[in-house]
Amino acid sequence: MLYRLLVAIVIGALSGFAANKLMKGKSEGFLRNTLLGIVGGFVGGFLGDLIGVGDGWISGILLAIGGSCLVIWLARKFAK
Repeated sequence: MLYRLLVAIVIGALSGFAANKLMKGKSEGFLRNTLLGIVGGFVGGFLGDLIGVGDGWISGILLAIGGSCLVIWLARKFAK
């Protein structure tokens, strides 16, 4: 259980960093990228479960990056 949580945090941090670079954001700090990545990972995982994808590592990471991009986009829209 703890292993899965640690893996989720590491993947969330990496996906938050990658999503920030894809969305051409300024360097917003490690903590913010990690939190956005973790939230994006949950969003991406939820959406992946709805459409029936996300059984492997690669698809999980891609869904986390996609979910992080979606969370960043929504955060930018609501912050204005």
